[in-house]
Amino acid sequence: MRPDSASPIIPFLIACAGIATFSAMDVLMKGLSIDIGAYNAVLWRTGAGTILCGALYAASRPRWPDRATLRIHAVRSLFVSAMAVTFFWALARLPIAEAIALAFVAPLMTLYMAALFLGEKIGPRSVAASLLGLAGVIVVVAGKLGRGDYAPEALWAVGAVLLSAMLYAYNLILARRQAKMAEPLEIAFFQNGFVALILAVGAPWLAAVPGGEQALPIVGAMLLAVTSLLLLSWAYARAEAQILATTEYTGFLWAMLFGWMFFAEAVTWPTIVGALLIVAACLIVARKVPQLDPIEPAAA
Repeated sequence: MRPDSASPIIPFLIACAGIATFSAMDVLMKGLSIDIGAYNAVLWRTGAGTILCGALYAASRPRWPDRATLRIHAVRSLFVSAMAVTFFWALARLPIAEAIALAFVAPLMTLYMAALFLGEKIGPRSVAASLLGLAGVIVVVAGKLGRGDYAPEALWAVGAVLLSAMLYAYNLILARRQAKMAEPLEIAFFQNGFVALILAVGAPWLAAVPGGEQALPIVGAMLLAVTSLLLLSWAYARAEAQILATTEYTGFLWAMLFGWMFFAEAVTWPTIVGALLIVAACLIVARKVPQLDPIEPAAA
């Protein structure tokens, strides 16, 4: 593992660039999910990602991973598959800023996942932070209900985002273990490959060949996802996770900007207030831990 940089400024800026790149990918995936459905958007994006990452991985002349490493690649990809499809299904039905705000509860859910699967203790501070985060979710949902102009599937979409966040929370636990067993390029290749294989099981019933107008967005989303993964991997290898974790919340700013620019989505005050409450809760939890092992960022 590379030593931490003397100054965290460059890794911090690179991580911010990685989050911005990932947010731009969300824009393309939202459009694809509206046009061809979330399942097909994720299937074709990960299929294209497998080809690119496979070529890069093969060029590095790697040693084939052992059975334990392959197993964690496959298990994590199972969660990533469900996480991605549920999130992008919701993204096609919610403003980007609302979806991202609700997805911020994942780090709070990770607390309880860690207690359940790793035996970690949850202190009063963490419980208070969880309640604050729950209040943020309630504010966002209440703001949507209060407007009375939401689509019939909007509440199902809120549930899908929260389900995706729960899957992402467990995915973080797996990612922590996976990052100690494999390099970023290996993870990128096997994650794309296994996700594509898992989703291909439903291809006879669900797959649809995208039209020519979807080819460029699929390739663009794939390139943005891979670029984001590599940027974040570079940053996390050179600075502490507790310093870089806060860059995740810049995604809300990009979500507001991109949602307004590309989909004319207005951002409501309940969404902003709810997001601030959730972010505050996550920061409270983050201050509780002096140093975290680097987490391999998960590209949805």
